[in-house]
Amino acid sequence: MKFEKPSVSIPDQIALLEARGMAVPDYAHATHCLQHISYYRLRAYWLPFEDAPQASGTHGFQAGTSFDQVLELYIFDRRLRLLVMDAIERIEVSLRGSWAHHLAMKYGPHGYLDPGLYHRPDRYAQAFAKLIEDLARSKDTFILHYRSKYDDPEHPPIWMTAEVISLGQLSMWYNNLKNRPDRQAIAKVYGLDESVLVSLAHHLTYIRNICAHHGRLWNKQVTVKMIVPTSPASLKLAMNGNTQGRVYNTIAVLGYLMDIVAPDNQWREQIAGLMDSCPLADKVAMGFPANWKNLAAWN
Repeated sequence: MKFEKPSVSIPDQIALLEARGMAVPDYAHATHCLQHISYYRLRAYWLPFEDAPQASGTHGFQAGTSFDQVLELYIFDRRLRLLVMDAIERIEVSLRGSWAHHLAMKYGPHGYLDPGLYHRPDRYAQAFAKLIEDLARSKDTFILHYRSKYDDPEHPPIWMTAEVISLGQLSMWYNNLKNRPDRQAIAKVYGLDESVLVSLAHHLTYIRNICAHHGRLWNKQVTVKMIVPTSPASLKLAMNGNTQGRVYNTIAVLGYLMDIVAPDNQWREQIAGLMDSCPLADKVAMGFPANWKNLAAWN
């Protein structure tokens, strides 16, 4: 099929929304938002307000829908992404440190480069090749200092490497460790089984990428799922086992991990405050259980 949709000016975009039944109380503000956010990005936030399609395929809006409601939902999602990114950043830094410290203490500063530590040689080769690329690109002072001062071993010790690799790469290095006791020792810091932490690191990489690229998060159908933890009890009770693939379980795990990596944080309170601030955000679509505010994790 040939794509034949025409380009549409911002005034015509507003006219189209009004024709479909959306109220636009402040024309100038709507023009500003469509200019600086874009019609296509905002489209994801007015989908919940649409009626069933007409025979022509056109979607009208439910009675009472306004542009301000769409913008409110967009702002809610933006604030949610910022909170999620804040938590993932702290957890990523902690996981880097735990990975580097365990392997450094057990195998030495450069032992992590021994192919014998890894289960899949092909994945090790892939991760090592990516590491070489990242190191070659790095302008970090500590990497430049190592190159200028040392030539044996050629590559930096693990505590420097840990500062260069991404969360996705860290997930691959950790997942590919051959010996379960190594994976388990790193996971023990977080009170989790290693299989859960392997799954979680992969999942958080996916969530982080959504946030970093400013994607819709609030009612996202998550395709890279994590193993739902069954321990410790405090985390198990906070989870919603009936809604795999929604963001609530991610939020619950982040809240648990934030208590470990950043004690006395106010992150859960900020999440609860955000949820209260936007009744338009359908909590069911996010996977929140009906009684979530009564769970111990949120009190």
